[in-house]
Amino acid sequence: MASLAELGALTDELVTVITSVSNSDRDKFNVYRESSLRSLRYHTHLRTNQFDVENQLIGLEERLRVQDREELADALRDRLVRLEAHTTKWTPEILHLLLELSDQPTQKTKLNDLYLLTQPDEAAQYRLTWGEIAKEDGWHDDRALWRNIDYADSSDDAEYIDAKSDTFTDSDSTSLSSPEIYQRTSQALLVNPESAATLQQVVDSQAWRYSAPPRDSNGRQHKTSISDYQMLREVLFMLSGLPTTLFDSSCRPVLSYQLSNISWDSFRALITSFSEWGRSLQPLRAFSARAQDVPLMQVFRDTVQKGLHSFDERISDIQARLVVLHEDVVVSVIDVQAELKPSLVPLFALANIVRQVEEEKYAHPFRFLELLFDAAGAAQFEGNEAIYRQLGAMFFDCFHVYLHPIRLWMEDGRLIPGDRTFFVSQSATNVPLSQIWHGQFKLRRTQSGVLHAPRFLQPAAKRIFTTGKSINVLKHLSRHELAREQWTAVEPSLDFASVCGVDMGLAPFPELFNRAFDLWIQSKHHTTSATLRQVLFESCGLSTALDSLQHIYLGSDGSITDAFTVPLFKHLDTLSPSWRDHFTLTEIAQEAFSSCVDSYRLLAKADPRGLVHSGIASRSSVRVSLPAIRLTYRLNWSVQLVVSESGIAGYQRVFTFLLQLRRGTYVLRKHWGSHTSASVAHAGEAHRFYWLIRTKLLWFCETVATYLTTIVLAPSINAMREGLRNAVDVDDMISVHSTFVNRVTEELCLGAKLNPLRDCILDVLDLAIKLKDVHRAEVAKEAEEFQEISRLSVMSSPLKTPRSRKNAPRRGPYVGRDDDRGEAGSDSDDILNNSLAGTDRPYLEVLGGIHADYEKHLRFISGGLRGVARATRDPAAGKWDILADMLEMGIRDQR
Repeated sequence: MASLAELGALTDELVTVITSVSNSDRDKFNVYRESSLRSLRYHTHLRTNQFDVENQLIGLEERLRVQDREELADALRDRLVRLEAHTTKWTPEILHLLLELSDQPTQKTKLNDLYLLTQPDEAAQYRLTWGEIAKEDGWHDDRALWRNIDYADSSDDAEYIDAKSDTFTDSDSTSLSSPEIYQRTSQALLVNPESAATLQQVVDSQAWRYSAPPRDSNGRQHKTSISDYQMLREVLFMLSGLPTTLFDSSCRPVLSYQLSNISWDSFRALITSFSEWGRSLQPLRAFSARAQDVPLMQVFRDTVQKGLHSFDERISDIQARLVVLHEDVVVSVIDVQAELKPSLVPLFALANIVRQVEEEKYAHPFRFLELLFDAAGAAQFEGNEAIYRQLGAMFFDCFHVYLHPIRLWMEDGRLIPGDRTFFVSQSATNVPLSQIWHGQFKLRRTQSGVLHAPRFLQPAAKRIFTTGKSINVLKHLSRHELAREQWTAVEPSLDFASVCGVDMGLAPFPELFNRAFDLWIQSKHHTTSATLRQVLFESCGLSTALDSLQHIYLGSDGSITDAFTVPLFKHLDTLSPSWRDHFTLTEIAQEAFSSCVDSYRLLAKADPRGLVHSGIASRSSVRVSLPAIRLTYRLNWSVQLVVSESGIAGYQRVFTFLLQLRRGTYVLRKHWGSHTSASVAHAGEAHRFYWLIRTKLLWFCETVATYLTTIVLAPSINAMREGLRNAVDVDDMISVHSTFVNRVTEELCLGAKLNPLRDCILDVLDLAIKLKDVHRAEVAKEAEEFQEISRLSVMSSPLKTPRSRKNAPRRGPYVGRDDDRGEAGSDSDDILNNSLAGTDRPYLEVLGGIHADYEKHLRFISGGLRGVARATRDPAAGKWDILADMLEMGIRDQR
């Protein structure tokens, strides 16, 4: 309340002072007062935050120190300290105003300008002069004003004398105006020589530049003679990039001059060598003068400028030594040439790099890095230790800039927007999380397919790329901080002194760099990849997912697999169309695998493209409808990083082959017909032949199943598990799993090169179904004959048939001892019997054909496997050879 009262009193005073309205005019006064109070109480213009201003000044000081402007930063700090003794409440506002008015203070501020902020002496204060008064009043050009006046009685105006008064002359030099004191003019640059002799010496020393060439008595023109001192001056100026008389703008020698003490040929050779030096340095100086936009080119330009600056300092030292003589010296151009040559060789290497980069049409910004790397290695190989060290140091200085996006990518998984020099690019659109590993980021390549990266980095590019992708995956899993906590290894230094120390003198430069950079990458790659691998196994359930896939697709538990296949095969045998229904198949699969997998993730369906055949055709061959059955197990997106869609497709192919093999085994193991009848119990040669063929086919199915489980799947699964545990990163895990799937499909004869052998195996499985169908038909035929004989014998018997027996329904001849299918089963049996009827060939002849086909297929499979195993170097060749040996046992038994 006290503050409001004080504010009201101050507002009253303010209104009275500004508007001159007193309390007598109360209405107008109240209007002004309320408006002012409202503005003061609800204004949004707060005072300047003094702490924010202080932070800005501290940041400005830090930027000055970072940009190597230590003296300016010290001056700023000194003045801020002195300002603390004179601080007022308006100091933050004043400093904030100065900060807002500043324009790039770190670049444009000059330390020398601070010395101009001194208060002028009182003695040098501005004094008004007659000249300024005359100029201001406008009578400084009125020359008649200063004429002498004749006060005589004469009225003759023609006798006036035009002359300046002494007063005017004296007043002109009484004092200087303020602009003349504080502004520097061209008059201040004039130098009054103490003597004409000194000026003449300067003119004489430069006379050779402008004098006409001498001529002999015959009028022939001779060369202008110059001294060693003059030539040396011209050479040093030319090498510094300055215009000279002895060399033109292209550093070519002007051949109208010659040293007085050597022959023309020697002089021409000497000046030509200097000219070549200048022409080599010209592209370097032109490059250093051009502005660059790409950071890589900027750091290379800075490196070139440093090299040229060091060389210019060397030239300045020589010039200072020759100008300020402390003792008698002999001026020798040859000595100076020998003295400058070691300093020029690294610049020549840089000039060669600049020339190559400029000559290439589409040179990448990192092209100069490759050339610097090669030049340093070449200098070391040639034994030029000094040049090797200079070029190596330049390379590492430039490489640190290229290392910045690599570090950002490997530590934070981020890319610099718009940076096209880095070899990693990001997709413009977001991809599903399951495809983030392969689809979100790509390696940038040229049109010819070459990696867009320096050659010396290409061996390490894969690990750099993998580390950044691992960081991004960990971010999506909210485990990025866990990886940061594991970064306990000290990052190795990447500079010339650390990488190429004196104790590494005999090792090649590329090898030294590769080893050091490999350690640098390993400090980040190993920890990040190990963390992601641990997260995938422990938090994302990778092991559990692999177990589920092996139960579903590879049949790792036979009883669980039978729980799915047996109901499916019963639907096929009964010609029931329900197995084609998506919901029925899914229900069967989820019920069968519920004990070992998450059943809600499992789906089963039949591909419509494989359901164009009839029910009889589907049950009569393993080729027709079984490949159309698809099992789908939904995996977490993190697991799908390792188990790709192509891997699931490989699992599905193995599952289809296992399903076909189990179909053949199921058909052979199921006993059909009424084995209690006398005709079947006392079977003749045909039935013994049937049991022989059945045994051989069953042996074939069991042999292939044994090979599949014990020779192929079990060792491959164990190797895959071990490989995943020892994998370095996710790419290795993907490779291990992909190799496992490819190896299994090849060893199971599911590859493209073994298609004929796989088709032959399926032909043998179809023979098993055909054998059972033929046998069923024969059993049905014998059963009908037996029933007919029984009926006739009963009719001829004097005994009357019991009513219950007479009226009992007749069972179909296709019903087995384990069938309990009722009326629907009888209908399907009738359909099957009708489909098998009409075969004119005798039963024994049909069995002989099946046996012959089996023998032919068995020999073809065994011989084909043996031939392919010997003709190829495929890793699966050894397994094919084993399967051939296993099948040849059946051939030897026949003999």
